[in-house]
Amino acid sequence: MKSWSFLLLFLLNAMLRIQEILLLAFEKHVATYGGLDICINSAGINNPVPFQNDQSDGAKTWRHTIKVNLVAVIDCTRLAIKTMQALQKPGVIINTGSYAGLFPFFLDPIYSGSKGGVVLFTRSLTPYKREGIRVNVLCPEVVRTEMGEKLDPKYVSLMGGFVPMELVVKGAFELITDESRAGSCLWISNRRGMVYWPIPSEEAKYSLRSSTSSRTNKISFQAPLSSQLPQNFEKLVVHTWSQNFRDATHIISAPLRLPLESDQVLLKVIYAGVNAGDVNFSAGRYFQGTKKDPGFEAVGIIAAIGDSVRNLKVGTPAAVMTIGCYAEFMKVPSKQILPIPRPDPEVVALLTSGLTASIALEELGQMKSGKVVLVTAAAGGTGQFAVQLAKLAGNKVVATCGGKEKARLLKEFGVDRVIDYKTEDIKTALEEFPKGVDIVYECVGGNMFNLCLDALAIRGRLIVIGMISQYQGKDGWKPLNYPGLVEKLLAKSQTVAGFVLIHYSHLMQKHLIRLFQLYSSGKLKVVIDPKRFSGLHSVSDAVEHLHSGKSTGKVVVCMDPSFEHQMAKL
Repeated sequence: MKSWSFLLLFLLNAMLRIQEILLLAFEKHVATYGGLDICINSAGINNPVPFQNDQSDGAKTWRHTIKVNLVAVIDCTRLAIKTMQALQKPGVIINTGSYAGLFPFFLDPIYSGSKGGVVLFTRSLTPYKREGIRVNVLCPEVVRTEMGEKLDPKYVSLMGGFVPMELVVKGAFELITDESRAGSCLWISNRRGMVYWPIPSEEAKYSLRSSTSSRTNKISFQAPLSSQLPQNFEKLVVHTWSQNFRDATHIISAPLRLPLESDQVLLKVIYAGVNAGDVNFSAGRYFQGTKKDPGFEAVGIIAAIGDSVRNLKVGTPAAVMTIGCYAEFMKVPSKQILPIPRPDPEVVALLTSGLTASIALEELGQMKSGKVVLVTAAAGGTGQFAVQLAKLAGNKVVATCGGKEKARLLKEFGVDRVIDYKTEDIKTALEEFPKGVDIVYECVGGNMFNLCLDALAIRGRLIVIGMISQYQGKDGWKPLNYPGLVEKLLAKSQTVAGFVLIHYSHLMQKHLIRLFQLYSSGKLKVVIDPKRFSGLHSVSDAVEHLHSGKSTGKVVVCMDPSFEHQMAKL
């Protein structure tokens, strides 16, 4: 782990000769530790006299609040920047704002005004990033402090309760480690988790915009990437039909033609997600045999926008769910772009895999609490979300997997009964539930489907997500017969339903927001397979790894290894 030099300043009281004292503090820190990597300016007092009742000149009331909350933060930020410039080293400065600096806080307008000043002051310091100095602002809602506990408990309850300090610390480290963040404002709440403010659609209302931005080859990325668009880029294409993904695909170089169409967005792909259905795509089982570019999901950074795009800007991290994601760049309609806080592999996992679990369990499984939920291939890309969402809903969860490490992971997720098919018989294990299981989230197919159907309770619901065991047979994907299926369903009033995510696209936004909130608040964990795959040439390796049965969590491919390397520097 890298060693950092922190200077954490709690500015709670006005002091005589404050500038001299602060200067001495910085000099002492540098002399003691040999540098300054991170400076956190945490200033916050409330106005002791309600503004409407203040009959004085304000010298000891509202002026004092502004000096501590805003002026002292400006002074410390200025000194931190000068120190980092003198050392000629990159650094991070985090100013503590407040949710009261984002929205009117009628209980204390002076506090709200001072924190609003901190927010806009910090967001105006983006140009210092050119010198390697990133200044960001952290805006938590009510934290359990001496000041926070003075608020009316009813008000705190309406805000969703006190924000745990652990979440505030997590937000601070995100702003420290994410090199794409400069002039960023991170709003932290129990209700929404961690959200960057303002969202792009809000910012677009007042941002200045160049009319020629979409026609230039220059990129103003807010991330450590190349500063020019290439003339050509590489992508993976399907050249022949085969369930063997490696044989069916190859890499080609294509021209990067500009300008874009008026409503298009050019995305620089950073991470692409690998899915079991990739082999079905390469075999021509989708789109009636029409050849299209493979890859279903990706996250990256907007590299250029068309003339009519108003709600997005170059440099914004974004996610897409469409075909053609196994590429260095991709052009997509702006309506398909989803702005995100960071282009992380965890976000990729929340897309196809997370959305499939969330929507399928709610819509087809009609999942509530107090049920028994069975998830097959539970340590995989989508299974990991199914077991966690079922537990969060208050259900007893049974999960199948293959291997000790996968079993250990599922136990960490809180699964009540883990069935490792490598060490025990699944049918025998399911007999532990004599009344059967109420909901089955089934990904494997073949014999596993039969075992799950036999274990299904009266009025139970079995959701077919896929049948990965059948995708890569020697003779291709052959339909199986399930004799007696209708009789079984009829005898117990059971339901078997198939699920394809694209048929529920109208629900994606709502469910994705919920998944982001759960992930940001720490209630939902995202596991990325530990095996690293870098570059287009490794996509086939990644697909084969997923189908080997050895993968754990979501398998992703980093399309730009240089980006991953640079993001890990600080």
